[in-house]
Amino acid sequence: MSADAPDTAPAGTRKGGIRTVLVGMMLVLMLGALDQNIVATALPRIVGDLGGVSRLSWVITAYVLTSTIAMPLYGKLSDQYGRKPLIYAAILIFLAGSVLAALAQTMNALILFRAIQGLGAGGLLPLVQITISDLVSPRERGRYQGLFGAVFAGCSVGGPVLGGAITDALSWHWIFYVNLPVGAAALGFIAIGLGRPPRAIRHRIDYGGAVLITIGTTGLLLLMSLGGNSYAWTSPEMIAAALAAVISVPLFIRQERRSAEPILPLHLFANPTVARSWIVLALTFTGMSAATVFFPLFFQLVLGVAPTHSGLLTGPLMLGVVAASITGGRLVSRTGRYKPLPVLGLGAATLVFFGLGWTAEAGGGIWLIEPLMIVLGLGLGLVMPTMTVALQNAVELKDMGTATATSAFFRSLGAVVGVALSGGILSMRLKSLLAASPLSGAIDQATLLSSGVQQIAQMPPALRDGVIGLYRPAIAATFLVGGAIAGLAFLVVLFLPELPLRATAARSESQAETRAAE
Repeated sequence: MSADAPDTAPAGTRKGGIRTVLVGMMLVLMLGALDQNIVATALPRIVGDLGGVSRLSWVITAYVLTSTIAMPLYGKLSDQYGRKPLIYAAILIFLAGSVLAALAQTMNALILFRAIQGLGAGGLLPLVQITISDLVSPRERGRYQGLFGAVFAGCSVGGPVLGGAITDALSWHWIFYVNLPVGAAALGFIAIGLGRPPRAIRHRIDYGGAVLITIGTTGLLLLMSLGGNSYAWTSPEMIAAALAAVISVPLFIRQERRSAEPILPLHLFANPTVARSWIVLALTFTGMSAATVFFPLFFQLVLGVAPTHSGLLTGPLMLGVVAASITGGRLVSRTGRYKPLPVLGLGAATLVFFGLGWTAEAGGGIWLIEPLMIVLGLGLGLVMPTMTVALQNAVELKDMGTATATSAFFRSLGAVVGVALSGGILSMRLKSLLAASPLSGAIDQATLLSSGVQQIAQMPPALRDGVIGLYRPAIAATFLVGGAIAGLAFLVVLFLPELPLRATAARSESQAETRAAE
């Protein structure tokens, strides 16, 4: 076995053990997916106990920031030292952060412990996908990726309900303690089913690349998350964040060209399948986040749906994602072809986003919007697992972890950019609509933008109806932007090469023979 191609696949894992590993991987994925949705539901209660409403966004931002930064690091380290040690590390860091967050007595402490939790969470999704790629051939991998997509979608639906129930029955502290039994079960299944880690091999860690990617990503995420909200775009803090993001790019490229073992090998960008898969995933999550982040606001404010029911109205979207993920994965395994599915999915998503924009502005109600959301879920569900299969099929085994983790990195970045983009578009659209409206004398921009659903509901009837009339086309504009971004992803995926799917998990026969001999 050569030093530059370590046996990262879990040797000794038998066919029966794959099922055990699969259960463990689904539990690992559940950890990260449930946590994000549960915590969001409990935030109002957390603020009530700890105070610090001005720092509320940091409870989410700190977690997203550290988890996004950690993703490519986990991928590279798993390529160097094996999957199993990194999975253990990610779960244990996540659980330690969960316990600390549950014990937090101040908002600052909670933010710090959420950042620690995010350091572990950054390895959960990438390492699940990487481990399955080691065990299952690309031809059969689609069905497993579909199951993971179903788990993620199910957690997105069940997480808010579970978070509300735990917070009401016990306290918000228990939304973090609930991670402990799930994490312990995941560790147990992985310990039983996953083969021993490979022999230790000496590596040269790219510390410079790790520092630069951390600085650049931190600057970009802070800019997207806080710019125009917590800080003005022209504030010294946001200017510093922008400079950090821009300056780190050429320095990072220079570092990766000189490094003996770069944390993100630049040759992966020259691989057309990998590069286009990354672009498609980033654009898909940008468009999805930009268009769907205001669904609850649209249902509650514009359509007058009760908050307890608005969450249920997003259920058809997730059901579509689940159905398409499972069905699409099986189709990839059966046909050996992956390109037609994201082409169909992104084409449908583009049309649906534009349809949602037209329906929202034209006054359409729930009975028009819900069928569109089902089709949207079906379209998006065809994209995510198939693109992962495509890029994993196109890389060497030594780069599998890095390529997979980087795809999760771009997905996370895309989601953050999408949320920031939609928020900016909504604000600009509301300002322009207010300026041209008779309401401009009755309400100012600051009041309009800062008023929540409850505040708007308490306004005089004429003013309330006028404000709702402004929000309808403003939210519709975010749907149209989502359609434009999904359309761009559709154009990119048209040029995605379709390579024959390998029938073996290993990228090279020599590496496969080495594992079999061991």
